[in-house]
Amino acid sequence: MQGHSLLTIAVSILAAFAAMPAHADEVPPSTISVTGEASTSAPPDLARIEAGVTTDAKTAREASNANNDAMGKMLLALKSAGIAEKDYQTSQVSLQPQYANQNRPGPNVLTGYRATNRVTVKLHDILKVASVIDGLVAAGANDLGGIAFTVSNASKHLDDARGQAVADARRKAEIYAKAAGVTLGAPLSIAEEGGGGPPVMYRRAAAPMAASVPIAPGEETLHVTVNVTWAIKPPM
Repeated sequence: MQGHSLLTIAVSILAAFAAMPAHADEVPPSTISVTGEASTSAPPDLARIEAGVTTDAKTAREASNANNDAMGKMLLALKSAGIAEKDYQTSQVSLQPQYANQNRPGPNVLTGYRATNRVTVKLHDILKVASVIDGLVAAGANDLGGIAFTVSNASKHLDDARGQAVADARRKAEIYAKAAGVTLGAPLSIAEEGGGGPPVMYRRAAAPMAASVPIAPGEETLHVTVNVTWAIKPPM
């Protein structure tokens, strides 16, 4: 009886080994991996403005109260311009002590406090950018962080460029295949690396800008990059 059990176990172990794939004998397929690129241009339809007010005073309370009053006027200006409350939000609030610069040993001399409050505004109508900036400056904004124009639905604009990026990858792969004396097969994997415009560049102004600021949104260049791996056909 015991010998029968041992025989059953041995047969089961042999069957398990037979069912296991022979990974050690598998040879990975020959491939060519390349990167394809393409770009397209689109007019921006969304703008972001960063604006704020900085207030200096002798005491923390004075600086904070004056700053709150100024920011309240800025928010009223945004409301008067027809900007929905969901399209602007506070991005920075700070209250920092200020010290005198002195070129002698000893403790720092406290001279007052500086309060800062900044807000980020999203504009779905880029034609309003100039008038909104003018209204913020008139309301007391003295710290304009910058303007950023973007394309809200960039992915849709990139659809044609995606096809061009794959075609660019095929062109490169065929060049490598010809140089290596092999034949290109089917794509094994396609992965998009990322799409979008160039890094956003903000124009910052510490002092109030002149009224009726000229604004030129121009066009955004959107880029897409794909990594494609192609099989190499075995020789006939």
